[in-house]
Amino acid sequence: MRISLLHYAAPPVVGGVESVLARQADVLASAGHQVTVITGRGQPWNPAVSLVTLPRIDSLHPKVLELKYQLDEGLVPPGFEDFTRMIMEDLRPYLRETDVLIAHNVASLHKNLALTSALYQLNQEPGSPRFVLWHHDLAWYAARYQDELHPGYPWDLLRTAWPGVTQVTISQTRHEDLATLLDIDPSAIRVIPAGLDMPSFLNISQETWDLARSLGVQGASPLLLVPVRITRRKNLELALRILCDLQKFHPHAGMIVTGPTGAHNPENIAYLNELQEMRRELGLEGRAHFLAELQPAGITDRSIADWYRLADALLLTSLEEGFGIPVLEAGLGRLPVFCTRLPALESLAGNWATYFEPQDPPAEIAAEISRILSTDHAFRLREQIRERYTWEAVYERHLKPLLEQN
Repeated sequence: MRISLLHYAAPPVVGGVESVLARQADVLASAGHQVTVITGRGQPWNPAVSLVTLPRIDSLHPKVLELKYQLDEGLVPPGFEDFTRMIMEDLRPYLRETDVLIAHNVASLHKNLALTSALYQLNQEPGSPRFVLWHHDLAWYAARYQDELHPGYPWDLLRTAWPGVTQVTISQTRHEDLATLLDIDPSAIRVIPAGLDMPSFLNISQETWDLARSLGVQGASPLLLVPVRITRRKNLELALRILCDLQKFHPHAGMIVTGPTGAHNPENIAYLNELQEMRRELGLEGRAHFLAELQPAGITDRSIADWYRLADALLLTSLEEGFGIPVLEAGLGRLPVFCTRLPALESLAGNWATYFEPQDPPAEIAAEISRILSTDHAFRLREQIRERYTWEAVYERHLKPLLEQN
């Protein structure tokens, strides 16, 4: 689908709407759409997103500022309609190549009322694309703008239900305000939140993020991190059984074992084969992942740090340890630690880890992990964010259905 997003400005201009527009463009392009950003000011940031700069739609264009000075005083300047027609001519070629136009804030703010008027008129022309009006801020509901708004045209375009458009706002609060402002049925307004770019915010390398997506664990919850080599003393059979039982409480639980097979014992290859067979028997394929299967030589220290930022908890099921660097890493990474009660690990974690014995029933260990995570406010919030507020989740839950509606 050919989708255009429009706003006064785009990155590198810093602002909440500019950021949302950019991330929407990115996720739409990643989903295979042909995406164009139409803006008054900005620079390209993603080779998959086309950028069209039309200076007259910028809120800081000299003519826009000249007109706004008089509009704020309640006067419609003589040149207003001519400038509106110029903007219409600027936009028409690009709208002819667009299936859906998503216009951010320009139908609810008065930063460039000639642009607002131009879009209002273009929306009613035969062959125009489907318009989606995306409202972040409502000028008529902001006390700071009341002296700049006046009854009549063009200010009333900011509180008029434009015919034939899709109305979108960013929160339930804005939803209620917009329904009242436009005097329309609230069910006619979609609420679509902003999202987070998870790999960017968590500083995850592209290599690790691509791997996480290929394994399908970017949305696992909880994701257990087992940063050990594959050797028998790590007791990874127990880790698999714990994950199996944990899925009874958390159906989307997953596990990553990051290390390669132990370097000094050829028998470790046979051990990995046994673990793979156990994984199959327990029905954990697609849930328990050994990175040694993909990267037999091991992953970089940078990638290890990435996985700590992606994971929800550290799991160590070792039968013996001489030290326990993962415990220290988990502490710095703010991960809860679940590990066997070994002197070396206790000396590092003290009272700040949850311990179990290697012979404890896996179901009991899983239940304890679930109990602790379920009462951890940070984990529960992170779980909700991954489910609802990453840009991938926003696309699947909201943007995709929005684009598919007739």
